Amino acid sequence: MKNIVVKDKIINITGINDDDYVSLTDIARIKNNDDPRFVIQNWMRLKDSIDYLGLWETLNNNNFKRVEFDTFKTESGRNSFTMTPLKWINATNAIGIKVKSGKYGGGTFAHRDIALEFASWISPEIKLYIIKEFQRLKLEENEQLEWNNSRIQSKINYLIHTTAIKEYLVPVELTSEQKHYIYASEADMLNVALFGIRANEWEKLNPDKKGNMRDHASGIELNILSNLEFYNSLLIKEGISQSERLVILNESANKQKELINKNMIKQIK
Repeated sequence: MKNIVVKDKIINITGINDDDYVSLTDIARIKNNDDPRFVIQNWMRLKDSIDYLGLWETLNNNNFKRVEFDTFKTESGRNSFTMTPLKWINATNAIGIKVKSGKYGGGTFAHRDIALEFASWISPEIKLYIIKEFQRLKLEENEQLEWNNSRIQSKINYLIHTTAIKEYLVPVELTSEQKHYIYASEADMLNVALFGIRANEWEKLNPDKKGNMRDHASGIELNILSNLEFYNSLLIKEGISQSERLVILNESANKQKELINKNMIKQIK
């Protein structure tokens, strides 16, 4: 379960049928921390709220019971009219609001469209805070997705690269130590092509840093490195010497950096 923080209150978000459902209970605590259910029921008994809930269900729920909704719509606004999440769900077969049991993570949840309407009723300020937090959360999710995709691509290119080295550069009769040297030599050649420095040279210049130079590379540099691994595997298959490949890969790395920098400047403008 994900969560956002609004006015020092944690608001839980859960995924239901590929949609985000936000805890109305947590939002209601901003208004009444002791009895959030009372806040939700007060909002649901309003005529405008019933109209909104009915419209949302009509647009999103093919099994919505319109006859029962029309009854609620007629009664809403009267002093005697009461409404609870369970009453609404059971009577109309609504899907926009869900009730979850449990001491931790339980409460009333609603689709983000409905949650924002509820938040707006409590306070326009609260609605704005939630929208901003949603944007932040989605940005983090997109960045994580991009990172995962880059990680997968990097692993694929690494496998292609090492396979090419094994098939074209490593004779079977070599010892394990000799084979290791060839793999390390190719990896260091990529370091020079991209970073302009060998791994052992970097370690001497950075004695206080943990890990290796790739551990301290930017995400963009790691993506370029992944591209170079794939490119190098093609050059190896063509029988091009390491010294020639170094020049070619260095030119490729510089072009990729130049294109990325130009694109970033355009975005800023």
